[in-house]
Amino acid sequence: MKMTKVMKPAEVQRDWVLIDAEGKTFGRILTEVATLLRGKHKPSFTPNVDCGDYVVIINAEKAKFSGVKLEEKEYFTHSGYFGSTKSKKLSDMLENHTEKLYKLAVRGMLPKTTLGRVMLKKLKVYAGSEHPHTAQINKEA
Repeated sequence: MKMTKVMKPAEVQRDWVLIDAEGKTFGRILTEVATLLRGKHKPSFTPNVDCGDYVVIINAEKAKFSGVKLEEKEYFTHSGYFGSTKSKKLSDMLENHTEKLYKLAVRGMLPKTTLGRVMLKKLKVYAGSEHPHTAQINKEA
């Protein structure tokens, strides 16, 4: 009988994946990113171990959105105090807080645990085409 191989944190091999968001649909990019961060694309996937790769997204502000999301979709924040609800439109978030927008969206697709927070730290988002991780990149997605 063949046993399933269970990864240990010390055995994990991490790659650096570069994703160019220019002209791609926002949600499709993020599902791919969540899969890579989680490590589900690897045959050695283990749910309780962070076996995902590092992901670098460039040209993040050039992603496509369908419908009227840019004008109508809003993101809400609340500090916990009465009357402190604030909202920002998707277009403002994309223009001013690109990295925060991508991390918010990917965070919803990852586990809501300490492991999920560790996975999210491996996501690097850059609005333009320049990034400081050129030495680590070894494949494009």
